[in-house]
Amino acid sequence: MLLAAGFLVMFIGGGSRFAIGLTLRPMVEEFAWDRSQIGIAVAVFQAVSATTMYVAGTLADRISLRLLIGGGLVISGISIGLMSLVAAPWHAVVLYGVLFAVGNGTASVTPVGVMVTRAFPGRTGLANAAAASGMTVGQLVIIALLAAVLVAIGWRSVFVWLGVAYLLLLPPVLAAIPGKAAANALSAAPPQSGLSVAAAARTRQFWLLILVYAVCGFGDFFVTTHVVAFAQDKGISALLAGNLLALMGLTGLLGVMLAGYWSDRTGPVWPTALSFAARAGAFALVAFDQSPLSVAIFALVFGLTFLVTAPLTVIFVRDSFGTRNLGALTGLITMVHHVCGGIGAYIGASIFDATGGYRIAFMIMLVTSTIALLLTLSLRGPRAAP
Repeated sequence: MLLAAGFLVMFIGGGSRFAIGLTLRPMVEEFAWDRSQIGIAVAVFQAVSATTMYVAGTLADRISLRLLIGGGLVISGISIGLMSLVAAPWHAVVLYGVLFAVGNGTASVTPVGVMVTRAFPGRTGLANAAAASGMTVGQLVIIALLAAVLVAIGWRSVFVWLGVAYLLLLPPVLAAIPGKAAANALSAAPPQSGLSVAAAARTRQFWLLILVYAVCGFGDFFVTTHVVAFAQDKGISALLAGNLLALMGLTGLLGVMLAGYWSDRTGPVWPTALSFAARAGAFALVAFDQSPLSVAIFALVFGLTFLVTAPLTVIFVRDSFGTRNLGALTGLITMVHHVCGGIGAYIGASIFDATGGYRIAFMIMLVTSTIALLLTLSLRGPRAAP
């Protein structure tokens, strides 16, 4: 039941946060906005949700996860539903960039990862991958459905149905998440030990992880924000482009489960390194060949890598710094990931507005992915037992 709760939280969040990419082009065309005006909303979303993830991670070490995650789901459902009423760019900034970001960051991979790690200490990688796979399944199922809704009845209905979905999923999710006392009874972990946030920040490992996750987020949200619009720019229909984003969730499911299984046997470094190598190859392809076939290959290969690092964050933190501040340190690294994701989404929009295309952005992503590969290979294995 607990693993199912984590999966459902990731399912709804994984599908809904990509709706802005699905609706980007019809929104800006209806209102004659620049893409960078929506890019600002995405950048604010990344910054606010990132900060919220750090706060949620800290709270996950202290309060009931049922209260924490449930509150996030309520805020998310109301704010994403109200996105159907936007009529000016600042509406999107407030509703999506701020309010939805608070809800999405609260009911996120950070508290879910803490919950799952404490309940499954022996198979942490696979258990977290199973929960995080909800994001890929949500992306596959929800975006595929919303792409059909978008074509049939317009972009506003996309946000209406997302709001309804949150409300429908709230009761079963809350029923599955144990209360604080039950969660403590479920945990089979030994007494917690490890570094404080300040002590961890004085280590080389911490800053390598920060840099790796910064580059990861920079590429993640550039792609998910712009891939549908980019595919349409290259002659792919709106329905097929939306389904391409959904299919990225299918390849992502394969990638995240393989990474979780692999990390339980060798640690998280090699799955992470391989994902950056695959990204570098995908960005190189689409930087030089932007035919519809290459766009499709790029999207599916990138999708394979997209969520690899999500369930591995908590494992990197546990192995490097211990479990005493698992939520706070996981939230801090995830915060950096999402802030840099907002920067990537905004830079992509700005490059498009300035040049009429994304080629320069793809070259930047190629270079940064290569750097992240080298940084990942510099990470150390698990720390010695205290």
